[in-house]
Amino acid sequence: MAELFLLTGATGFVGRQVLRVLADRGVQVRVVIRKNSQTNLESSIQPERIVQTADLFAENASWWEDVCEGVDTIIHCAWYAEPGKYLQATRNIDCLTGTLELARGAAAAGVKRFVGIGTCFEYDLTGGVLSTETRLNPLTQYAASKVSAYLLLKTFFPLKKVSFAWCRLFYLYGEGEDVRRFVPYLRSCLSEGKNAELTSGNQIRDYLEVGAAASGIVDVAQSGIEGAANICSGIPVTIRQFAEKIAEEYGRIDLLKFGVRPDNIVDPVCVVGIKTQVE
Repeated sequence: MAELFLLTGATGFVGRQVLRVLADRGVQVRVVIRKNSQTNLESSIQPERIVQTADLFAENASWWEDVCEGVDTIIHCAWYAEPGKYLQATRNIDCLTGTLELARGAAAAGVKRFVGIGTCFEYDLTGGVLSTETRLNPLTQYAASKVSAYLLLKTFFPLKKVSFAWCRLFYLYGEGEDVRRFVPYLRSCLSEGKNAELTSGNQIRDYLEVGAAASGIVDVAQSGIEGAANICSGIPVTIRQFAEKIAEEYGRIDLLKFGVRPDNIVDPVCVVGIKTQVE
C-alpha cells in the first residue's frame, strides 16, 4: 500500500507549495484545513482526504489520533504568521500547545515520521553564518515557541519510536506571498512606477524561492534525516543586490531609493544558512 502523508497548513504560503510537490511526486495526501478554505487548495484532492476544523490548534490529542489513522508521515506547516503581528503574538503559544496535541495524537495513531517547520530565527543570529549546530537563542515569541516545539518533540518522539525532523526556513519569497512582505512591496512599486523606499540595503541575507523550499521540505520528509535541517540557499546576498536583481526585470533600478528608511539597529547584519544536504 502506498504511503499516506498528512499535511497541515495546506492553503498557506509554504504549505500550498508543499502540497504541490507531494502531488507532483505522486504521494497520497490527507490535508487538515480551516473550515471553508477548501477552495484555496492547490491540487485536486478527494473529498474524503480533506479534514476541516475551525481551529486545528484547538483540537486535542484524541481528535488528532482519529485524523492520523493510517498516516505514515506528517508534514506540519500550519502556524500563525500574519506579517507585522506574528513575531510577538501570544497566538504563538496556542500554536505550540496545539502542535503538542498533534504530536500526542500522531504517536497514538502509530505515525512513523513527523516533520515540523521551524525558522532561522531560532538561532543565535550574531554569528552570521548558521549551521544546525549553532546555538539557539530565540528573541521573539514566534521563535521561542518554535524552539520550544523543537526541543519538546525531539525528546518526545524517540520515546514513541517516531522518526522526527525539523526544517528551519530562512528568507522565503515567491508565489502566494503576503502583499505586506518585502518582495511584493517592491514589485508593486516597480510595476506602478513608484519609488520603493528602502533602508541602506547592506544587510546580508539568505533568500530562497518558496517552491524550492517546499521541495527541500519534502526531500527531508522522504529521507532518514533526524533532528534539525536548514532549508536555505546557502548563498549570501545583500538586500541591495536582491532588490536590484528584481528591479532589472522591470528596467527600473532608478526607482530603488536606498537609505530613505533608517536601518533597524536590532536587525542582524548577516543571516546565511549552511544548507543541510539530503542524500
